[in-house]
Amino acid sequence: MARDKSKVKMRRRVILFGSLSVFVIAITLVTTLQYWVQIYDKYKENKELTLKLKKLKKKEAALKVDVNKMQDSDYIARYAREKYLYSKDGEFILNIK
Repeated sequence: MARDKSKVKMRRRVILFGSLSVFVIAITLVTTLQYWVQIYDKYKENKELTLKLKKLKKKEAALKVDVNKMQDSDYIARYAREKYLYSKDGEFILNIK
């Protein structure tokens, strides 16, 4: 009988530690999977923001060129005549579109 009790205790211990181990492993796997999903989301966001940054840098470069052009008074006069249909004295504006 003593032997049967020790076998039962041993079996209970094995079942307890086995199920505890499975539980810990399952929690670890779920947590790891959640972190991988977060990492992947951040990777996609980083990729999108990098593309957006490139577009904004191109736009900034174009705007800097425009700013440099606006420093020239001849360019401003020509720009105003073309864009806003201003004319010099004695000029006639014909809008052909």
